[in-house]
Amino acid sequence: MFFFSLLLLLAPSLAAQDDASPTFRIESKLVNLFVNVTDQNGAIVGGLNKEDFKVLEDGRSQEIAVFERQSEMPLDLILAVDTSASTFKDRTRERDASKAFLHGLVRPQDQIAIIEFATYVNLLVPFTNKASQLEHGLNSLKGGDATALYDAIYLASDSLAKQHDRKVLVLVSDGGDTAKSTTYQQALEHALRGEVMIYSVIDVPIEASAGRDIGGEHALITLAEQTGGKSFYVEGGNLEKAFSKVSEDLRTQYLLGYYPHNQMRNSSFHRISVTIPRAASSDFMVRYKAGYYSEAAEQQPKRRVPMD
Repeated sequence: MFFFSLLLLLAPSLAAQDDASPTFRIESKLVNLFVNVTDQNGAIVGGLNKEDFKVLEDGRSQEIAVFERQSEMPLDLILAVDTSASTFKDRTRERDASKAFLHGLVRPQDQIAIIEFATYVNLLVPFTNKASQLEHGLNSLKGGDATALYDAIYLASDSLAKQHDRKVLVLVSDGGDTAKSTTYQQALEHALRGEVMIYSVIDVPIEASAGRDIGGEHALITLAEQTGGKSFYVEGGNLEKAFSKVSEDLRTQYLLGYYPHNQMRNSSFHRISVTIPRAASSDFMVRYKAGYYSEAAEQQPKRRVPMD
């Protein structure tokens, strides 16, 4: 009797479901793009509006749902300092310039961590906004023989991926990876999956060519370009100037967000294009990450040493 009564109660809703066509709803993840715009002379272009930008994903137009000018979104930033043997002569300069950079950058809403990388990757300071803790960590820089650059990127991206704000990795190094653990492609993919922007501060030997790792420098430049960050060479030992450029770049970004639609199926990587249609392509330099990965599994490194 109870079962029969229940059927009578459900009958109207079941009939309505039969008459109506089935409805499917797909939840799209918001894709955030941090975009920098400069003119032909390298000057920052401010004052642009949402309507000035056009976003394509895999060649398909996307509607901009979120727009902010000169984003004040908090920073989750990891400063990664190369302490391998080749950087020993610059250790004091790196430490002092890093202190000035962090003092000028950190705000109450920001979270900064510090790691060093040589043969292994070591966590010196976990995420904090306390300048005294950051300074203490920089005073404890040690050294090592090899350069685990790609391990540092992979592990830092791992840590940043768990954060919720603008995710930035600032690398201070003079060249490439000699640890041969994580590969370049694995490091880049992990950074893109973690939505991490890489800023490379390249501090090469003073001598014209002795000791330089040109391939390593190119890798640092490309990592920055692909993730929407930027690379800066330290000119004449002026590390402070390079850090100042990083800080300026982070403070003058546009935030563009969209929910992907008409998405290309069976693609693990979605390539992004951002343009300013009203201007000639040569008028502005528009910088942003190359794209993002879907949820498909990534290739794992053969060996990865966790940060202490």
